[in-house]
Amino acid sequence: MSDFSFISNAHPAVIESMYRQYEQDPLSVEDSWRHFFKGFDFAMNGNGKAAALTNSANVSVGLSDKEFSVMSLIHGYRDRGHLLSQTNPIRPRVDRHPHLQLDDYGLSEADLNTVFKSGEEIGLKNATLQQILSRLQDIYCAHIGFEYCHIEESERRKWLRERIENRDTKNYNFPLEKKRRILEKLNGATGFEEFLGLRFQGEKRFSLEGGEATVAALDAIINFGAEHGVEEVMIGMAHRGRLNVLANIMGKTYENIFNEFNKALPEDLSFGSGDVKYHMGYSSQTQTPTGKNVHLKLCPNPSHLETVNPVIEGFLRAKAEMLYNNDFDKVLPIVIHGDAAAAGQGVVYETVQMSMLKGYHTGGSLHFVINNQIGFTTDFADARTSTYSTAAANMIQAPVFHVNGDDPEAVVFVCELAIEYRQLFNTDVFVDMVCYRRHGHNEADGPEVTQPEMYKIIKNHKNVRILYSEQLIAHHEIEAKMAEEMKAQFRDQLDDRLNNVKQHPFPYKYQETEEAWRKLTKKTTAADYEISPATGIDKSTIDKLVAHLKTLPAGFSPQPQIRKMMEGIEKNHTANRVDWATAELMAYGSILLEGKDVRMSGQDVKRGTFSHRQCVVIDKEVYTEYNRLAVIDEKQGKIRIYNSLLSEYAVLGFEYGYALASPDNLVIWEAQFGDFGNGAQIMIDQYIASAETKWLRQNGLVMLLPHGFEGQGPEHSSARMERYLQLCAEHNITVANITTPANLFHIMRRQLARPFRKPMVIMTPKSNLRNPLVVSDLSDFETGKNFQEVLDDTNAPKRAKKVVFCSGKIYFDLIAKREELGTNDVAIVRLEQLYPYPATHVEAILKKYKGAKTVWVQEEPENNGAWQYLTSRYEHFKNAEVIARKSASSPATGYIKLHGKEQEAILIAALS
Repeated sequence: MSDFSFISNAHPAVIESMYRQYEQDPLSVEDSWRHFFKGFDFAMNGNGKAAALTNSANVSVGLSDKEFSVMSLIHGYRDRGHLLSQTNPIRPRVDRHPHLQLDDYGLSEADLNTVFKSGEEIGLKNATLQQILSRLQDIYCAHIGFEYCHIEESERRKWLRERIENRDTKNYNFPLEKKRRILEKLNGATGFEEFLGLRFQGEKRFSLEGGEATVAALDAIINFGAEHGVEEVMIGMAHRGRLNVLANIMGKTYENIFNEFNKALPEDLSFGSGDVKYHMGYSSQTQTPTGKNVHLKLCPNPSHLETVNPVIEGFLRAKAEMLYNNDFDKVLPIVIHGDAAAAGQGVVYETVQMSMLKGYHTGGSLHFVINNQIGFTTDFADARTSTYSTAAANMIQAPVFHVNGDDPEAVVFVCELAIEYRQLFNTDVFVDMVCYRRHGHNEADGPEVTQPEMYKIIKNHKNVRILYSEQLIAHHEIEAKMAEEMKAQFRDQLDDRLNNVKQHPFPYKYQETEEAWRKLTKKTTAADYEISPATGIDKSTIDKLVAHLKTLPAGFSPQPQIRKMMEGIEKNHTANRVDWATAELMAYGSILLEGKDVRMSGQDVKRGTFSHRQCVVIDKEVYTEYNRLAVIDEKQGKIRIYNSLLSEYAVLGFEYGYALASPDNLVIWEAQFGDFGNGAQIMIDQYIASAETKWLRQNGLVMLLPHGFEGQGPEHSSARMERYLQLCAEHNITVANITTPANLFHIMRRQLARPFRKPMVIMTPKSNLRNPLVVSDLSDFETGKNFQEVLDDTNAPKRAKKVVFCSGKIYFDLIAKREELGTNDVAIVRLEQLYPYPATHVEAILKKYKGAKTVWVQEEPENNGAWQYLTSRYEHFKNAEVIARKSASSPATGYIKLHGKEQEAILIAALS
């Protein structure tokens, strides 16, 4: 249906057009216009057509054309009244030219005392224009600016309009008990910051001062959310206000927080090097005033702004699926943004864009913007083009409630409205709390140097606790003495806690998925990586998986290439062989048969970028999807595979968060091409490679990165292996470049077989997906078999003069060239796992070929690939010769003929 709610200062001709549409189909126009047209008797001309609405002489029952102007005025305030709202606590609003003057609608002050029937639209019967205007300003231009007319779905828009326009605009009607709780939270927030400022002068704490109403807001969100079905909340936020949230929302004891300021170097650093206090996460369990229990989690995150957003989304998606039977009403992601970051960081857009997609939906997130009106030293006028920092909300038609941070009751009201909306419609909603930052970027920063005018105002501005206390005292809701006593009582509690008077932490009961993490090994040694555990499966399971994978359901009409693929599986099975694609699906299938779940996402993963996987195939006649792994057995685990939006950064963050929720699932992200991981480098550096040592958080996420030099140019050749190897230390991740289907099968199963979890990066093949040499014998998958970190040359000469070490696809080029040249004194050895470095296995190879020259061969330029990593860290390769492309700033040539010449030169040099 067409939707005309966006029309505000509508030209009469447009309104006439709407009326004509209304005559043909009343349901085709927006509901408020429909009721308006229905309520009046329009004059008809001799031809039975609607009279021109601009001609008042043609309008019956005394209906003037100004009625339509008033109606348009009402719509104008609904649409753009937020541009006039008094949401800024410290300075006047920038004039955004909302065009809400009377003359914008053909009205004037002479009409103010005229009675208009249009007032019924906002509940005012027979009201004057002055009364209508006053009511509109009370609703839309006070301390809350409502931005919701961009929402196309009329049900959601109408629901919001009724909540917004039918409320008491003079009073939020909160009971005294609720007002006292708001004041208590403001006391806690302001008292905590003041106390830290006095006791720990000069320490960075990224205080919440100026935005203390955040604590009252979060308290209201959690309590109100619990009343509407929320059982688990996860918060993702940057460092500003984090200590305050830990103390006053998460229940982290003050002793623990104070110890973060005074902490000494621990004697044992083997569990990790740690992180600064304002990056750490926390888990707790709180009980609301009505007795409902809520699990609370604050996700750890680095200073890289907004990176945590997709992580908490993935985490709660997993929780909803594993613990809450896909009831997204029971989980609530709260994303706390800074205004500059919300406007400037692209991951915000990516995360919001994925919010309603099938594979990434979490029931809607509550976005809370602590709008300091500044980013570091940059004024908002220099930080964004959009009117608001919440522009991403408009993309997905999420409502935005702009609210004055000095009015805590207004803040609590919009937070509760946001929760009610989210629980009802399961979409994102934004609360933009306009406040200020009392100090600079940190407490040692001097903000008046770059913002003298703004900070002259802030210096003399009362904090929100004082303002709210004065308001309650003025309304005789509390006594001034009581307000001071509450403040002093909290100050005494802080003093006691600093002096080690014990504070009881919130009780916490571990969830099932958390118990699974607790059972794993926390600390590993080099011995844990010497030999991979047995990951083979029994022969009957192998036969069951292969039989299933080579069969389609009765009546299914496959595309010719799918039929050919099935025939290939059958042909290989007859010869007791398994190709790469079948081995991959066998790995997932075997995990599913063990009752564990598998999740995979990325661009085009259902079929695979190179059409090898075809996990999900489509009937060419009826276009239905068939997931080849979904129905292996009635008792199997769940396979979840999703083609992602065209994003690496947010999607990888989402999958990392999903894997963080439980160690018992295999979670995989595949890049379309390996180097596309570049777009997610922050997630790789700050989370995947370092989270365990920083935050003691293990993770078993698998990254599949297509890699191999085949003349496809610089962007489609290298997965930038060297970057991942540079990140390797302390057994933090696995980096592999695999050449056999069996090894792929075993390394995937190894992810869940070990008593610990590590992220894994696999350089996967492209041309080798269809190389007839890339096959494994069925026996290589059987019970007792395991992953082989190094593969010796099965056709090596007895006395090799040269041992060529390599990794990945170039191995097949080397053996083909060796056969072509007839070379009989060169052994070719594959490093299937580059990190953790398989020292024992390499030592055995070198012992076997003692006296032979050691060479490392790679396709990548000498300054890329594995060479510099190997030669700089391991004695085995200190004196080895390297054969590679010359060092280059670009990883590969874009000319296919030049690529061929370079590759030929490498092969000849390696085998000469």
